[in-house]
Amino acid sequence: MTDGVQDQKNGSGPDAGESVIEKKNRKPLLIGVAVAVVAVAAIYFLYDEFIGSRSVSTDNAYVGGESAEVTPLTAGQIAEVLVTDTQPVRKGQILMRLDDKDQRITLAQAEAQVEYATRRYGQSLANENALGAAADASATQIASAIAKQASAQATLAKAQEDFRRRNALAGGGAVSAEELTSARQALASAQAAGQEARAAVAQARASANSSRRQEEAARALTKGTSTETAPEILLAKAQLATAKLAMERTVIRAPIDGIIAKRSVQVGQKIETGTVAMMIVPVNALYVDANFKEDQLGKVRSGQPATVVSDFYGDDVEFHGKVVGFAGGTGAAFSLIPAQNATGNWIKVVQRLPVRIELDPKELKEHPLRIGLSMEAKIDLTSKD
Repeated sequence: MTDGVQDQKNGSGPDAGESVIEKKNRKPLLIGVAVAVVAVAAIYFLYDEFIGSRSVSTDNAYVGGESAEVTPLTAGQIAEVLVTDTQPVRKGQILMRLDDKDQRITLAQAEAQVEYATRRYGQSLANENALGAAADASATQIASAIAKQASAQATLAKAQEDFRRRNALAGGGAVSAEELTSARQALASAQAAGQEARAAVAQARASANSSRRQEEAARALTKGTSTETAPEILLAKAQLATAKLAMERTVIRAPIDGIIAKRSVQVGQKIETGTVAMMIVPVNALYVDANFKEDQLGKVRSGQPATVVSDFYGDDVEFHGKVVGFAGGTGAAFSLIPAQNATGNWIKVVQRLPVRIELDPKELKEHPLRIGLSMEAKIDLTSKD
């Protein structure tokens, strides 16, 4: 037994020849292995050169869409909801109504304010005309006062002459003292009347000037305006337009075509301005965001054709589209806590960049998709668009 063990250790036993390749067969075997390696390398090169380099693909792709949020632009209590989740709607279709009692009252007040402003404007025009007539009347009073002043001056001149003559004759006894006194009183009365006449002229002129200034002030409020352009009427009409708009906004309509999703309101609920009541998914205007590896994007350009397949329909249905753009950064760059690679302790990870692919609306109509569905995307790199 010891000899048998020793023989096996020395490789001279009966089983040693079975585990060792004969020297004459080694060379053909090595040549075969080398040929196989070269053949595999050639096949890979040919595939990469003529097939693999003509396109890039990824299964990290998902359906996206510009969903519309339905948010009331006025607050109120929900009186009626006419749609539910999964229901298709058309643009302009009524989705829900708010209680409009408050808006109706505001609208009535605004309408009354327009009528009131219009009448006030008419009153201002009438007041201008009245002030103009008063100013004209005051101007005529000036002429009357001047005439009275001239009469008073004539009376004064006569009284002065009478007094002068009588006073000259009084020393010779030709005029009695009583007659001289009467002449003196008449002169004093004429002087007083002259002063009063001058004051009346001054007052008439002041009154006419005041009336004219009042007329000018009144006309300044309406100068160059009409019932269509008067500021107070325009303000009232603007308030009326605001009230009408608030009234219209109690009826909430669909902003786009699509499918109702995430409805979160019920009849009787009080909803505030800007609260999201529901969302509308535009199923006929969806796209695919395909997350390609960064080393796949060297030859990808906007406008290149793309083919996508949905897990929802399987390989039997292909969607065709084109590349319309690239994201502004990788998903990691916009994450809540971006990776900090400046520490020195990091492992390089191949990043992915979202590429947006626009789909054919006709194909979407024939085979509707939904946001979030998984897709497989393939971009044809032979196009240089």
